[in-house]
Amino acid sequence: MKHLERLSSTHPEALERAVEVLHAHGLIVFPTDTLYGLACLPHSDEALAKVYAAKHRSHTKALPVLIANRQQLLELVSKIPECAQKLMEQFWPGKLTLILPKRASLPALLSPFAGIAVRMPNHPFALSLLQKTGPLAVTSANLSEHSNHADPVEILEELEPHLNLFIEEGILSSTTASTIVDCTQKAPVIIRQGAIPETEIISIIRK
Repeated sequence: MKHLERLSSTHPEALERAVEVLHAHGLIVFPTDTLYGLACLPHSDEALAKVYAAKHRSHTKALPVLIANRQQLLELVSKIPECAQKLMEQFWPGKLTLILPKRASLPALLSPFAGIAVRMPNHPFALSLLQKTGPLAVTSANLSEHSNHADPVEILEELEPHLNLFIEEGILSSTTASTIVDCTQKAPVIIRQGAIPETEIISIIRK
């Protein structure tokens, strides 16, 4: 088993090492504004397969993608519906994931569906990393169907053998996942209740 490298998010080499590991098709865990994320390059079938294996995740489930800016969003989606525009303006960067029509060029391992789940996190390390790497496939750092973990110790108990780098920020103050809204249909649908209440989502869509 490869030795796991662990660095604080404030370590001067943390960003550089994260970029290096990702470009070598490795897996990293880093903090976001919701949970710790298990991440890899979204165009690497090798790395994507490692994520599914590490989490014991079904291939019928797509992987979400994190971005740093609107330009990166255009690399992933074929169009941005009006309801999504409204929600992005109000809640990005933040704890809202939007499912949008995906570009046909994206790997099937990333999403076997017509849509792709995208979020812009409101977290300084995450945004700095995404600026350097471009979009990343990022899912919660836990085994599939297990509870979310705020404590690095719990994450390592489940995932350590699969990880190349862990960017740590101690025990996170929240384990509430993002709210997910599907904007690929005529009327948007809340797929997962999360950090942003349903009432706020509906209020913005109806404006």
